[in-house]
Amino acid sequence: RARREKLSAGEVGYIIAGVKTVSDVRTGDTITHQDRPCLQPLPGFKEVKPVVFASIYPIASDDYQDLADSLEKYKLNDASFIYEKDSSAALGQGFRCGFLGLLHLDIVQERLEREYDLSIILSVPSVRYRFTLKDGKVIYVDNPAHYPDPAEIDKGEEPYIRASMMLPERYLGSVMKLCMEKRGVNSNMNYTGPGRVELSYEMPLAEVIFDFYDRFKSVTQGYGSFDYDIIDYRESNLVLMDILVNGEKVDALSQIVHRERARARALIACDRLKDEIPRQMYKIAIQGAIGSEIIARSTISAFRKDVTAKCYGGDITRKRKLLEKQKEGKKRMKMIGSVSIPQSAFLAVLKSDSD
Repeated sequence: RARREKLSAGEVGYIIAGVKTVSDVRTGDTITHQDRPCLQPLPGFKEVKPVVFASIYPIASDDYQDLADSLEKYKLNDASFIYEKDSSAALGQGFRCGFLGLLHLDIVQERLEREYDLSIILSVPSVRYRFTLKDGKVIYVDNPAHYPDPAEIDKGEEPYIRASMMLPERYLGSVMKLCMEKRGVNSNMNYTGPGRVELSYEMPLAEVIFDFYDRFKSVTQGYGSFDYDIIDYRESNLVLMDILVNGEKVDALSQIVHRERARARALIACDRLKDEIPRQMYKIAIQGAIGSEIIARSTISAFRKDVTAKCYGGDITRKRKLLEKQKEGKKRMKMIGSVSIPQSAFLAVLKSDSD
């Protein structure tokens, strides 16, 4: 390498800045001379803002530091990716990450698993909601853990997109039905050629990130294309949906959803947890709730030991006493017992409902 005092047009060089932490320097920063500093940063760079958010946790808690190092290395190649430390009572230490969209999320997940050899869990993707509180303050929430007190909310808003779809005409009815299921409103439709249709819909971004793309590819058998642009925020009836296991909230499974979608999402989560959580000696209640209102429930039945097996004939009251004693014992077990939720249960619930 050759030391130079200046670079001329067409020449390329580099500087050694002595920066200790990668996060101290961001793409778009202006480099200036200490003795002759520029008055304002160079124009032309606009910082991108993430629109889709999800938490990433290592499947094995021992891999947390490896995940932290991998995210720092990945960010060197992707300035649009942001992350910060996050924690969950159920999944442990992890990171809350921001992405430019669904494709960006998929790329980051694939590269972490393939290039850095990590086994990770992604939480349910979320968007950045806007809440106006009764005191006039406006806040943005992208993590269910930061959902404001419902009593303080004046109105909630969610981001809307304008989706552009190209598809064969024979799939038009199925795609329009799918868009209406996702609370979409048709804004335009053009026939671009023989048997080809261009559709434009306005719909909530939160509906698109859940399972829209997979279902769109399914109903068009792979012949449809989909693109979208974020247009604005619109008022919506938003609620925080929690999942309870034996009355204990599982924070990793909480979601901010439209009230009309809450019950369906809760039923899916409860049914999948029921299939994955091992049975105990007492009944396990799995519930979906909005505040104190229970909107969905599944129950894992208890193992039952036949305590009357050794009673041959005799007084019926003897059998009743044994059954009552068993019932009291199970009640005490339920009060002091804790349910262990296996990793497979989280993986099952966090899948999109098209899987």
